[in-house]
Amino acid sequence: MNQDVVIIGAGPAGIFTALEMLKKGSRKKILIVEKGRAVEDRRCPKGKTGQCVNCKPYCHITTGFSGAGAFSDGKLSLSCEVGGDLPNLVGADLIQETIHYTDQIYLEFGADSHIEGLGNTDEVKAIRKRAIQAGLRLVDCPIRHLGTEKAQDLYYAIEQYLLQNGVELLFGYECTNLLLEGDVCRGVCVTNGREEREILAACTVIATGRRGADWLESLCAEHNIAHQPGTVDIGVRVEVRNEVMETVNRVLYESKLVGYPKPFKNKVRTFCQNPGGFVSQENYDNDLAVVNGHSYKELKSDNTNLAILCSHNFSHPFNQPIAYAQRVGELTNMLGAGHIMVQRFGDILDGKRTWQKELAFSNVRPTLPDAVAGDITAAMPYRAMTNIIHFIQAMDQVVPGFASTETLLYSPELKFYSNRVKMDEELNTNITGLYCLGDSSGWTRGLMMASVMGVLMGRRLAED
Repeated sequence: MNQDVVIIGAGPAGIFTALEMLKKGSRKKILIVEKGRAVEDRRCPKGKTGQCVNCKPYCHITTGFSGAGAFSDGKLSLSCEVGGDLPNLVGADLIQETIHYTDQIYLEFGADSHIEGLGNTDEVKAIRKRAIQAGLRLVDCPIRHLGTEKAQDLYYAIEQYLLQNGVELLFGYECTNLLLEGDVCRGVCVTNGREEREILAACTVIATGRRGADWLESLCAEHNIAHQPGTVDIGVRVEVRNEVMETVNRVLYESKLVGYPKPFKNKVRTFCQNPGGFVSQENYDNDLAVVNGHSYKELKSDNTNLAILCSHNFSHPFNQPIAYAQRVGELTNMLGAGHIMVQRFGDILDGKRTWQKELAFSNVRPTLPDAVAGDITAAMPYRAMTNIIHFIQAMDQVVPGFASTETLLYSPELKFYSNRVKMDEELNTNITGLYCLGDSSGWTRGLMMASVMGVLMGRRLAED
């Protein structure tokens, strides 16, 4: 099978690479290989069963056309300050310009025209003042909320557009290796578990998202693809009553706060805030269960959830940050008998575990019903746990009541970013014909920035 361009992974980075090539009038043959299913065939059975059934061979929330992000909260961050380090590679002005361009494409395919986080200047100033007093930084970032269920409709429209314009989509196939001749990539090997195929292509784009971060890391080591250890985020999903977050939800929708709490001064940040949302479970390879959050346009809960993530940057001699984060998750899963664990913040401060019966008498009722009450501190590294506790206490100065006894902490919340692939501003790696995009490349985080990197890649390939 011969192609001009083969794209591994049908997440935002891969999708927008193909989409931009079409918009630029490219006549190249494009094949997207995705080990999951088409977006219309992605279904999580938990809605019927009431609990995670650990779907095999992969989780439908994390795998399939549109990737993991579109099946979680479906939010587009419209500022170049949010979403990774791509601005450091190609320039902040280009990224902000491309965010605007990419946002227009999302609107063309049905995104909600309303933008959250604009206006309310005096109230924003008041929130920023409290953040400064607490030693935190408030990042201005307008948000376009797609909604978990609406995002699926939007990406279905994009999927059909690609098919109607000649892009081939190969579902149910997983990339196993690259076809290399010296330092030139000639294509990929893929399999569906029954047969193997070799796909020859002039350009190979790896865009496997967070789900494929550890796979890409091993690929870099095997084929001497230049890279460096990246960042991993270890944290918790926090859930409070909507009343506690009422002002922030109304004024900002998503409060992006960053701090460097003592004594360790690691970067700690909020991420993926879901007003009226639902805590959810995702399953990765080796049955690793991690927590996330969903936010629907129509269906609402009494709670707001958000992640608090502690960034870890490792130096010599350690070079396995993804494996480190996975071990933390595995230990937490072990203590929770394979389930997500939840604990009240007040119990953490009191040095005791949380019992299931205590949750039944709390103001904050868990929106993840099969989470197991326990002691997340027994698995969380001391450095990360200390940073998270101090950050929550600082957040309480910005949002009074955030650090209440009944505030719920779910674990593990892990964000895997691949060891960062080294590339130039034209997105070239040290392997001719090989490109690495999106969250798996280590350069982006989230839907919008991955989409933007795909747009830049699509322009480059359309010109060649």
